[in-house]
Amino acid sequence: MEVVLAGAGGCTAYDVVVILKKNGQAISGCDVSMQAERAAADPKVFTKIHYHFTVRGRNLKPNLVEQAVRLTHEKYCSATAMLAKTADITKDFEIVEE
Repeated sequence: MEVVLAGAGGCTAYDVVVILKKNGQAISGCDVSMQAERAAADPKVFTKIHYHFTVRGRNLKPNLVEQAVRLTHEKYCSATAMLAKTADITKDFEIVEE
């Protein structure tokens, strides 16, 4: 199950980087940390997942970072779309100026 979660994190981080680059942002990296809860009974699916993105770069526009994080969850990441069938997914981000 941890590998499933890691795959979703990698998928979303990749999308955020691609979206921001397409928007002309000087992004140098994106890390995502995740916290999750699982159901008590089998098959013990994820019931809650929180993504925290740390986006690094120069002069990144917060509204574009927010848009990228939203789009990866709503449109692009297949892994997150599957997990959203059973889990309440929340997300936030921080920008680190380099």
